Amino acid sequence: MKYDGPFYHDGMRALQDRFDGRRVADGLEKNRVHFEFWEQDRKLIEGARFFFIATSYQDIADCSMRSGDPGFVKITGPDTLEYPEYDGNNMYRTLGNIAKNPNVGLLFVRFDGKSFRTRIRGQASLHDDAETMARHHGAKLVVRVACELFPNCPRYVPDLMGGAETPPPNVFTPRPGHEPPPPEWKSRDYLKDVLSIHDPHHPSKRT
Repeated sequence: MKYDGPFYHDGMRALQDRFDGRRVADGLEKNRVHFEFWEQDRKLIEGARFFFIATSYQDIADCSMRSGDPGFVKITGPDTLEYPEYDGNNMYRTLGNIAKNPNVGLLFVRFDGKSFRTRIRGQASLHDDAETMARHHGAKLVVRVACELFPNCPRYVPDLMGGAETPPPNVFTPRPGHEPPPPEWKSRDYLKDVLSIHDPHHPSKRT
């Protein structure tokens, strides 16, 4: 499913005209917006350890981050990606917004000061069928996104890596043969006795 509307709305156009930027904006739309993953998109997305996601419903806007081992985001079609929803805090702000409004914004960025970012305007859907779930170890649900892509300049992306080697795997990320430990917040007095029965750290699931 793709957007029917234009890439720029009236508010964007007004500011482009105010600052004489319409010609540049039109050139970028014509030459950079695309509906199938370019190789640079694939390299960034398939190697990502995290990305940012924005969702909304009516007056409620939200932004969050999703993370995992490289490969946790899977490209499953020319314009489609999937990612797993792991055990979380039970607020379901991101998923709840998606359930009401499929329009999402994703940002993939590598903080090395040189790699192009990939911005995605997408249509998201929630999936829990066996075939889809089998592709994502440890998933509670899977989010699938049909993408409109726009890579852009890394000019203002800070270099936070400083030539450092790849950091070690996150101990909280589900992976075969590894049981993530419970996060600190699940032991707080006001939460430890009210955990969801589906929570992997619920007392009933302890052996």
